[in-house]
Amino acid sequence: MPNKIAQQNHDEMFPNHKSTLKQTDPEFIDLFDNFAFDEVLQHSHLETKLRLKVTLASLIAMQCLNEYKAMVTAALNVGVTPIEIKEIVYQAVPYAGLGKFFDFLNGTNDVFQAKGMQLPVEPQSTTTPETRAEKGLATVRQIAGDSVDQMLATAPSNQKHFATFLADNCFGDFYTRTGLDKQTRELLTFSMLISMGGADPQVRGHISANQKVGNSKQQLLDVITVLLPFIGYPRTLTALKLVNEVIPERENQ
Repeated sequence: MPNKIAQQNHDEMFPNHKSTLKQTDPEFIDLFDNFAFDEVLQHSHLETKLRLKVTLASLIAMQCLNEYKAMVTAALNVGVTPIEIKEIVYQAVPYAGLGKFFDFLNGTNDVFQAKGMQLPVEPQSTTTPETRAEKGLATVRQIAGDSVDQMLATAPSNQKHFATFLADNCFGDFYTRTGLDKQTRELLTFSMLISMGGADPQVRGHISANQKVGNSKQQLLDVITVLLPFIGYPRTLTALKLVNEVIPERENQ
């Protein structure tokens, strides 16, 4: 059976839940719950709601729809709001892509409707078609410095539109939204990038961006820790290596 602490942490997310896997695979469920919901959590300082938010982002990036829907229920149970959950899904668009987004948008709506929640949720956009580029560029400068300005200045003419898209779409359409603060959005982006793999340059960039918006190395390590049971050891150790490259341990002491 799961130990007492693991059971308490599981029950906080899934009160009165009767797991079918507990009947078919009890040995595995005990092993996983004791690890993910006790041992792992001993080495992380993320509060429960933030832990569930980064887990949702990770599951979207990895295309784990069934587990995502279960964790949406857990997130609602611990107090993550419907607006926050919708914003997590929307935040995935510029990083996971539209092709991976729609199943999770529909899955979110399915969970909300099953719980009798009203849709749509309150709008969170703060830009218009006329202001998105200007506000997006101002936002990216706050988060990532002059990287997009440099792309606009130095990219060949047939490639400048990628820098424009970063400003008006990635940051103008998404990062300027309310519902989540910039610190949380950067942790979500970091979570998605380390979970999907194959994006090491972008992971490095968003490690620096997390620092710039006020997230510490320890917070990044906490995110990696709580995601380990879901993303596995190869991507976990890659993420750890990249964090230590960008923020050497001596800088964290």
